[in-house]
Amino acid sequence: MPIGSIPVLLIEDTPSLARVYAEFLKKEAYTVIAVETGAAAIEQLADGAPKVVLLDLQLPDMNGMEVLKRINAQALPCAVIVITAHGSVNAAVEAMRYGAYDFLVKPFSADRLVVTVRNAVERLRLAQIVDTFEQDLGRARYHGFIGSSLAMQAVYRIVDSAASSRATVFITGESGTGKEVCAEAIHRQSQRSGRPFIAINCGAIPKDLMESEIFGHVKGSFTGAVSDREGAAARADGGTLFLDEICELAPDLQTKLLRFIQTGTYTPVGGSKLEKVDLRIVCATNRDPLHEVEEGRFREDLYYRLHVIPIHLPPLREREDDVLEIARHYLAEFTAEEKKGFTHFSPETEQALRHYHWPGNVRQLQNVVRIVAVLHDGDTVLPQMLPAPLGTPGLIAPTPMPPTAFEAAAAPPARAPQPLTPEAIKPLWEVEKDAIEDAITACDGNIPRAAALLQISASTIYRKRLAWQAEGKL
Repeated sequence: MPIGSIPVLLIEDTPSLARVYAEFLKKEAYTVIAVETGAAAIEQLADGAPKVVLLDLQLPDMNGMEVLKRINAQALPCAVIVITAHGSVNAAVEAMRYGAYDFLVKPFSADRLVVTVRNAVERLRLAQIVDTFEQDLGRARYHGFIGSSLAMQAVYRIVDSAASSRATVFITGESGTGKEVCAEAIHRQSQRSGRPFIAINCGAIPKDLMESEIFGHVKGSFTGAVSDREGAAARADGGTLFLDEICELAPDLQTKLLRFIQTGTYTPVGGSKLEKVDLRIVCATNRDPLHEVEEGRFREDLYYRLHVIPIHLPPLREREDDVLEIARHYLAEFTAEEKKGFTHFSPETEQALRHYHWPGNVRQLQNVVRIVAVLHDGDTVLPQMLPAPLGTPGLIAPTPMPPTAFEAAAAPPARAPQPLTPEAIKPLWEVEKDAIEDAITACDGNIPRAAALLQISASTIYRKRLAWQAEGKL
């Protein structure tokens, strides 16, 4: 790997050895800072931790172990390599208990020193990558989003990457998946977070008023325009303009929006002065925008201007156990709001929530929990408290009633199970494959739901099916 200019702190009280070690490392393009005492080393560490510390244990003013303990106590992000003589190998081993990465026994060759330092740098790099992944994959909350599923972790990472850019973001997803929450997350994560976030629903405003809503108007420009009015573009100056349901925009206004995006300028309705603003546009739709282009309802050039960074929000049914995380959050919120006593869902209720299809996504789940909190009370949410269609008979399989004496007498006699022959025994992988494929078929191809019924994760099914396909078993 390219080494680059990687800082190394060398703590060695013998100047001649320090010069030799420094020459070994400078040939590999490391930047070496050499000090002779523990006090000088501590001062250097206070100015900023280097990537690697080469630490001699025998220092004139203190034992090198004290320097190591300080690095360990402060959790400094550096790898410590202890330099020791033959007689103090035991001390070097003890130093590794305080976080030392490795130790070198004097005398050592240039190759031994370079390889040890290179390995320490690589280990530190890998540890930082692991820490980053753990932080990313561990996020259950993110700027208004709730959920730790892999599908949402991917969304969080895209928002992280897109936030710093000026490029337009195009959010797609079913109704109720949180498109406005996503737009606000992009704004709050960006450098524009201190400026306004202005949202407009293009499907909720009459078409003849939409241009005025976006670009504003001057007094007298149309009936009812009794004074000048700023539009959303002016109010969002320096911040973010969110255009929800963008595919509802009228064709003539699509042309004006395209020019606005290209130039950053606009003219208020009835005005003659050209206005200029600096803002970031985020738009969203629950339709397939490319299909709208193909059908001639949405301008192709505007589509490509807006569709720079696409973000697709997964439906709730594809988010594994996020439904329970979200439901628990809303239960706590609405219980406090309604002054009720709910603390948790029963296992049967959680099963019903997990297995339901949720056509209305998070918005529907929010309404379901609110209805429960308003109409019922207790410490546990029971299945019968859920509104229709979750509370309808048949959603949760009822406990079978024992047969009556008449039914038992009329029933045909049960056949004794046939003994299993060796020829009928299937390999375990085949039994597992049949069970998974049968579950997917029973759920109409809905893999997350099949995974929930099998009590495994959806990613397990995807992984196994890929393996079977690669082996020609699927």
